[in-house]
Amino acid sequence: MAATKNPRPCSIADTLALVGEKYSLLVLREVCLGNGRFDQLVRNIGAPRDILATRLRRLVDAGVLTKRVYSERPQRFEYRPTQAGIELEPVLMTLMAWGDRHLRQDGERPMVLEHACGHPLVPVVTCEACGSAVHHGDLTPHPQSPGWTVTGPTPA
Repeated sequence: MAATKNPRPCSIADTLALVGEKYSLLVLREVCLGNGRFDQLVRNIGAPRDILATRLRRLVDAGVLTKRVYSERPQRFEYRPTQAGIELEPVLMTLMAWGDRHLRQDGERPMVLEHACGHPLVPVVTCEACGSAVHHGDLTPHPQSPGWTVTGPTPA
């Protein structure tokens, strides 16, 4: 079967087009940790300055980060998450937890997030309606894009 010219409409693909580039989620990690100055970002991420500047510009243009002047002479900026950026923070937490479980051979966690209750955070996806933890077997996909089923495009 030949590949379709138009892939499945997908919010995951749209989101990855914005934050899936190398360093973009690491920028968001640092900004959410309160490290929003360019030199802090360069040091903590290890990205080349030109690439980092491009990622920052793109995240600001998309409304994920805001940019504000903190020094006039020389003019310097710091970046902070917008509401949209803050809403991506659970994605970072979930990626971090997955990496801790599946990629850390030594069992050591490079970062622990402490919840307001005083315990280390273990993120869990829950259903907003019933409050239950979500598991793969609990989900039933319902494609909403015309011409698409769960298995792919409908025959023409």
